[in-house]
Amino acid sequence: MNLSRRTILTALPAAAGILGLGACSSGGTASQASATASSQAPTDPKLTLDSAAWRYDATGDVYYQLGLSYVATPQASDYETLGIYVPGAYFTGTDNGNGTYTATINASGAVGSFTAATAPTVLPVNTPGYSAQKPPSEYSYDTIKAYMEAGFIYVHAGLRGKDSNSQTYSGNAPWGVTDLKAAVRYRRYNAASIPGDAAKVYVFGHSGGGAQSAVAGASGDSGLFAPYLAALGAATTDTSGKALSDAVAGAMCWCPITTLDSANAAYEWNMGQFAFSGTRAEGTWTRAYSQDLAAAFPAYLNELKLTDSDGKPLSLESSSKGTYLAGSYYDHLVAVIQKSLNDFLSVTSFPYTPSSTEMAGMGPGGGGAPSGGGPDGQSSSETTTYNTVEEYIASLNSSSQWVAYDASTNTATITGLEGFVTSQKNASKDVGAFDGVDRAQTENLVMGSGENKLHFSSSSREVISKGQSKYSALSGWSDDYGVAAYEKDLATKDSVGTDMATRVSMYDPLYYLTQDSKGRGTSTIAPAWRIRTGITQGDTASTVEVNLALALQQAGAGSVDFATIWGQGHTMAELTGTGEENFIAWVTQQATS
Repeated sequence: MNLSRRTILTALPAAAGILGLGACSSGGTASQASATASSQAPTDPKLTLDSAAWRYDATGDVYYQLGLSYVATPQASDYETLGIYVPGAYFTGTDNGNGTYTATINASGAVGSFTAATAPTVLPVNTPGYSAQKPPSEYSYDTIKAYMEAGFIYVHAGLRGKDSNSQTYSGNAPWGVTDLKAAVRYRRYNAASIPGDAAKVYVFGHSGGGAQSAVAGASGDSGLFAPYLAALGAATTDTSGKALSDAVAGAMCWCPITTLDSANAAYEWNMGQFAFSGTRAEGTWTRAYSQDLAAAFPAYLNELKLTDSDGKPLSLESSSKGTYLAGSYYDHLVAVIQKSLNDFLSVTSFPYTPSSTEMAGMGPGGGGAPSGGGPDGQSSSETTTYNTVEEYIASLNSSSQWVAYDASTNTATITGLEGFVTSQKNASKDVGAFDGVDRAQTENLVMGSGENKLHFSSSSREVISKGQSKYSALSGWSDDYGVAAYEKDLATKDSVGTDMATRVSMYDPLYYLTQDSKGRGTSTIAPAWRIRTGITQGDTASTVEVNLALALQQAGAGSVDFATIWGQGHTMAELTGTGEENFIAWVTQQATS
């Protein structure tokens, strides 16, 4: 897949309104899906938006509709509806006399940097911990105010999640992202009656929502989602029979919890190898498991064949101290951490009081920036005030000397990963941080079957298989933790007939991005990305977002704006400003460039 293909997303004229699946690379399953879709009959007319059913908020100058079913055959009617909010300037409305308005697009309408032809569309993915997102049930201007003033079209879609399973439908992966893709298709199906450039669609979310935003951004038009979309009666073609696309123009990802198959190993290499208590205490089988997971991560990392922005190969190498704490990838990760600290020093005035609580709320009626704290709702309660930079640096070095500070340049140098992790990023999750040894983690339900939690990590299964005889002689072992449990769960298929390994790949953005992956070239990758994460979070390894940014650059994404924010945890972390205002500014820049 070359860059010129992906830039189609932003290059299409507004009049086109939709994207064809032909934007995908040739030879992949997505291209095959394009050929099939283009020969289908037009999509069910039940998906046609009624232009005579708009409501109007005269005070806020907003036209809106709620309760719109975005699929023709919904599985979860309590979730698979959406609300659409449009700045009033983009419409000419006629009062129908019954509380509704007939609205036609006002070609001369303009708000901020946009017109009725150029306005972007944004979709929140407010699904921390891969939870469900309820559709809006009532109108609230306050939650959409900033987006309306910026001139955006705002689409708030209900999305299933791990907590939305019922007797008739599942919220397990990949249904959450499938619902999101169907909502994107619905917006494009109705491009003629909704203002804005339907090609310019941006998704944004935090934690599990950040992960699903990343998946949506990387998996545009992937054929793997086709049977799921078909089951819902999602829009596949426009009214003339032309194929519709679910590829997005950009993805905003705060603290994405993703790349789940390798997440256990990444966590132990990055953090667990420096911890020695709890499930990592000497003599426990989980301590041995932690060490083996950490030792397995370098092989996985090296197989990704990542490169830096200059094309330099990044890899891990064995070291005399610790587990593979050497090599070009290790140096790159340390440089990312050091840059985060120096970025912080460059904008922070002292006295300084640490705070990591900015979560940006989202009202029940729909709108606003995603909220929630991820699986643990982590935020800092630290109240110490540091009067000078030197005092703050001394606090970082309180247990060991790992930061050197040059007052003349106001810059810091760090010695390596161990000092940083010990001081700032402790392992807060038990061994088996994502695929739990007893299937107790959030992700075991995400990749489960209904309410049944399942093992899903093939890489963890391999570690268990190799080490089981050793683990069985150590404290805390149970035969229930053995490889047989993994093999049973990994052999399961979902209601569509998809096996576990494929479902895990579908929810891993790297599957679509890294050069030797089977998924490379089978999707349309969003050209614009903004990734932010709190560097101190114990929810994921630093490798998660670092690898995502590297893989995107390597795959040719046009714009990858990545930063990890010093002193912030599992929040909508920003170096300056708020998540909402920075997101709006970023979309504005991308959509006008």
